[in-house]
Amino acid sequence: MMILKALVMGPAHGHTIAHVIEHTSEDVLQVEQGSLYPALHRLEDRGWLESYWGASENNRKAKFYRLTSAGKKRLVLETNRWRQMVRAIDLVMGE
Repeated sequence: MMILKALVMGPAHGHTIAHVIEHTSEDVLQVEQGSLYPALHRLEDRGWLESYWGASENNRKAKFYRLTSAGKKRLVLETNRWRQMVRAIDLVMGE
């Protein structure tokens, strides 16, 4: 869900996706490269992302990922599910 959200603003390569998640979470969440790339491949296999090769900011060859229309729909579903889970946990843990 966070990877999909990180790509809402447009295509990005893995390093940028990790940075967006870390920065947006105020560095509470740390994205490990060993987890990120397998997740990107799974999302691409499911049709939620597509990739292409391009040049990074420092002019190196990099694989860029972008959301597909199916990925945008999935993000809406996952976001709604997440909000339901947060509410349910809050009900259980609340005072």
